[in-house]
Amino acid sequence: MNNRITEASVAAFAAHLRREERSESTVEKYCRVLASLRRELPRQGALDRPALLAWKRGVAQRYSPATVNTMIAAVNSYCEYIGRQDCCLSSLRVQRRIFREQSRELTRGEYLRLLEAAQRQGNDRLRLIMETLGATGIRISELRFVTAEAVRRGRATVDCKGKRREIMLPKTLRRRLEGWLRRRGIASGPVFVSAAGKPLDRSNIWRELKRLCSAARVDSRKVFPHNFRHLFAVIYYKMYKDMSKLADLLGHSSINTTKIYLMESGRTHERQLERLGMVL
Repeated sequence: MNNRITEASVAAFAAHLRREERSESTVEKYCRVLASLRRELPRQGALDRPALLAWKRGVAQRYSPATVNTMIAAVNSYCEYIGRQDCCLSSLRVQRRIFREQSRELTRGEYLRLLEAAQRQGNDRLRLIMETLGATGIRISELRFVTAEAVRRGRATVDCKGKRREIMLPKTLRRRLEGWLRRRGIASGPVFVSAAGKPLDRSNIWRELKRLCSAARVDSRKVFPHNFRHLFAVIYYKMYKDMSKLADLLGHSSINTTKIYLMESGRTHERQLERLGMVL
């Protein structure tokens, strides 16, 4: 088991992560990384440090540092699980950025255009999903905790990464969700389900969002589920200037994580530098 990556060892590792109460999105992400690594390693997934170092150099040329470090975290977690700490890799050292890429920043105006486009297309479910993410700041993986029971109570109990928090559902959102539940005949369980009655997964929502971009005249690079969470954080902080409460709302253990969400755009940072007046 500890000499190569196999389908059986990855499945056992996934079960281990679930016992450790890691989120399902983390489990899926780590398994995808290991499946990709297995294909790239020589000798059918055989583990050895030189091969892993070569893999690290390769992915560092293809992906952003943040993505590479996430991949390394997945590999290291697996190596520790199978007792091969000798194969653990060092993360890439990256200076923290002080502004976000403009091409990745979803604005409130673009968010509203997405809602309007979904309404024009008659896609009420997708519009409600975006409104739920935008009005609460929850993660896409936490959408399953928005149930018919939660709508009636006016709050959802989210259990993620071993932490439990209460999410208030604004009255305007509740009214829209109540109407959706009535039309769909849903009396209990998750509000947003597939045709088979199962909670929607990230990939289904992602595909629908990408198809909506053209009609909404929004750059598709800006439209992914987690960006609605970023938009919630930015708007909330601009309105209330309470970072500590925002961290609680987002379920962050460290306020430093919340600061990343509030990073200004490159354009805003550029204007700030121009106002210094240091160039005549």
